[in-house]
Amino acid sequence: MDEQVKVTREGKVLVVVLDRPKANAIDLETSRKLGEAFVMLRDDPDLLVGIITGGGEKIFSAGWDLKSLNMGEMQTNNWWDDDYGPGGFAGLTELWDLNKPVIGALNGLVIGGGFELALGCDLLIAAEHVEFALPELPLGLIPDAGAVQRLPRRLPYNKAMEMLLMGERMSAQDAARYGLVNKVVPADQLMETAMAWANKLTQVAPMALQSVKEVLRAIDGVSIRQSFDTMRNADLPMYRKVLASEDAEEGVSAFVEKRDAEFKGR
Repeated sequence: MDEQVKVTREGKVLVVVLDRPKANAIDLETSRKLGEAFVMLRDDPDLLVGIITGGGEKIFSAGWDLKSLNMGEMQTNNWWDDDYGPGGFAGLTELWDLNKPVIGALNGLVIGGGFELALGCDLLIAAEHVEFALPELPLGLIPDAGAVQRLPRRLPYNKAMEMLLMGERMSAQDAARYGLVNKVVPADQLMETAMAWANKLTQVAPMALQSVKEVLRAIDGVSIRQSFDTMRNADLPMYRKVLASEDAEEGVSAFVEKRDAEFKGR
């Protein structure tokens, strides 16, 4: 893959590094490369977890490449009609059929579309110096590639509005306090922590791991009672496989026999 998106395999973990100095900004080509990486994670049965991080120590991603936008390489009107590749902007914000978890290892400023990329992740680990911001309004834009859709569901409504309307920055520590990120660590422990989390996830039954996201998507926005009905009657292929799987039998047997389970993904 192109050097602006570096992809490596660490056992069952796919590590994706957005490395496009100076700001790790995302143009059409970079978005497509990110999409290819996340599709690889989705489709390769030997991969169970993804990690996305940024190159360098200062910026995870500044989001939309405004220089490319200014040069006419991208458009603002119906921007989604441009070819951002699989998964929409940044390859992850609209990749609805990716059931495998993605960990965001946030190494620096998480700004604009970079924030929206982070919001597309399932778990977030931030270095201590990280800050979050959505500076779109002074540019005459709104953060509509995931922030307006997801942020009010991750933060108290008024706090989300403060970030959306006023562009206020949020520290990693405040983000953890509000539950926006899972953990804050020293910068030199960021990737070590992310890999430890990813490796822990690879130890569970693969189909059970993937069914969680499938189910959560299906029950999003419905009542608890409706969610039970959805799980019992909707088309949820991975969840159905889990219930009838050999891995489910193995997990129960291993627990009863006080031994480690040997999951085979079937």
